[in-house]
Amino acid sequence: MKLRFLVTMALVAAALFAHHSTSAEFDMTKRISITGTLTKVDWINPHIAIQMEAKDESGKVQTWTFQSNPPAWYKRVGIGRADLAKGMGQTVTVGGVRAKDGSTFGYMLKISFADGTVLEVTTPDQK
Repeated sequence: MKLRFLVTMALVAAALFAHHSTSAEFDMTKRISITGTLTKVDWINPHIAIQMEAKDESGKVQTWTFQSNPPAWYKRVGIGRADLAKGMGQTVTVGGVRAKDGSTFGYMLKISFADGTVLEVTTPDQK
């Protein structure tokens, strides 16, 4: 019984450690806008993620990954996976903030699709 308790507590601690504030990993003061081809939508907990291919200033194609809110948040505001997946293979523009380490990783705050649809995907504390 003690072992089960210890394992449970270790798993809870790991889960709490893994979930972090967006400001811990992303520079919320430095907004970016990346335009490229949407290649993947991962609709999973704890945060959905998208991938896109975009050219840098020299024309080299880079793979960008943008994390966002959890699927439950999207459901509460009436956005489903299909609303993002409709842009697969198409040009999209993502507005967000970049990871503090300068990698091609960011936090998505807005996504604009080729058909003119724009989804604001922020919570009040992220604006």
